[in-house]
Amino acid sequence: MTILEEPVKEVLWLKNYVNGEWVESTSNVFKDVVNPATMKPLAKVPLSNKEDLNEAVEAACEAFPRWRRTTPLARARYFFRLKELLEENFEEISRVCVMEHGKIIDETRGETRRGIENVEVATGIPSLMMGYNLEDIAQGIDEYVVKQPLGVFACIAPFNFPFMVPLWFMPYAVATGNTYIIKPSPWTPLSQTKLFELIDEAGFPPGVVNMVHGDVDVVNAILRHPDIKGVSFVGSTRVGRDIIYKEAAAYGKRVQAQCGAKNFLVVMPDTAVDETASSLMSSFYGTTGQRCLSGANLVIVGHDDSFYREFLRKLIGMASNIRIGYGLDESVQMGPLQAEGRKKSVLGYIEKGLEEGAKLLLDGRKFKVVGDYPENCFLGPSIFEAVALDMVIAKEEIFGPVMNVLEARNLDEAIEIVNRSSYGNSTAIFTSNGKASRRFQYEVQCGNVGVNIGIPAPMAFFPFSGMKESFFGDLHGQGRDAIDFFTERKVVIVRWF
Repeated sequence: MTILEEPVKEVLWLKNYVNGEWVESTSNVFKDVVNPATMKPLAKVPLSNKEDLNEAVEAACEAFPRWRRTTPLARARYFFRLKELLEENFEEISRVCVMEHGKIIDETRGETRRGIENVEVATGIPSLMMGYNLEDIAQGIDEYVVKQPLGVFACIAPFNFPFMVPLWFMPYAVATGNTYIIKPSPWTPLSQTKLFELIDEAGFPPGVVNMVHGDVDVVNAILRHPDIKGVSFVGSTRVGRDIIYKEAAAYGKRVQAQCGAKNFLVVMPDTAVDETASSLMSSFYGTTGQRCLSGANLVIVGHDDSFYREFLRKLIGMASNIRIGYGLDESVQMGPLQAEGRKKSVLGYIEKGLEEGAKLLLDGRKFKVVGDYPENCFLGPSIFEAVALDMVIAKEEIFGPVMNVLEARNLDEAIEIVNRSSYGNSTAIFTSNGKASRRFQYEVQCGNVGVNIGIPAPMAFFPFSGMKESFFGDLHGQGRDAIDFFTERKVVIVRWF
């Protein structure tokens, strides 16, 4: 077993980044950041307070007028420099993310790449931010639209993609002329700290991009601060709907809250079996099931029992052979859950599934870890069958490596099953039939749809969509949606005498 060098070699005491400087939080409360694979401490992160957030907002407000007047081309050049630095530090960022989150190194490399791609798209802001016009809307009168920045925006980031998710938002906000504050997850703050080291090196003007560590106190301060114009959030539906969306909207802010999921993957009997099975392994067990695009419920379509049994046996065989261990080991295929409490939650759902009468074909509670590591956060893949749509395990987001298998008689029933869910984040169909594929993507009520793709993650130049209880707001992260979220359209009507 070969372990790559760990970039975090001692316990770090983290600071906030405000007005172009690293500053101590005024709070004396700290949270331990722990490597979930080794259970070794990595850092102490401050749980900042309202005063810390106010300081960052004040700096961002002061920086806004000058930054807004900086030309889009000049703003883009900062992001060109940041992209260069991110490329130079690509491997270190990826390994830091393994250490704080637990996902395997290939997955964090993918996360780092997707984050960089958003920075890359934002460098095109001189074109992306263009408005439009029309001459002679009436005799001698012209009309045009310009897109203008609004002021200070903020991001409340999740633990599961700690490096990438803030980059769904920040580059677009800052490139369009706004100033920004990121609140990383206190569970996984190290990769954002590394990002801000590079932001500092890139030379962004003081106050343009700020970072305040913290938990609920900082969140509440963000939602209520009168000078913050909008909030971007990724996390659970309960928090996104009942706290972020309601509270921020009540204070007149723009909100994009990308929330929970219960994703259905539909397999038709004409699918390419080997390719489909491989894709399902990645979808259900990649990042240990801790992503909003993870497969949750597998729907196998058709009356052919022999296909159903053979396909299921294949999945069980592949899942049972997944190598579990420390993500810096290149041979490992699945890492630990991010924290002990998250493992406990998944174990509770496994028990609930058994209580509800589902059949546990593969028990993830029985597993072997590659190497000599504590098992506090590790868990193996699980597969349930005989799952009914009204069971808790079929309805609620488990956020762990659990596959629920359901059956559908035909495509009509499969689409109905997908649409009965209160969530609408992601779905996919596996088939060789173009007609079935088109009907599926046309009728399902989900924001991100895959055809023979188990993880339909939009590229940076497309919006990361979502419907129903998976999204609250009007405009999503990434792409044109992000440009519109962070700007206001001003209409100018002109006549000269």
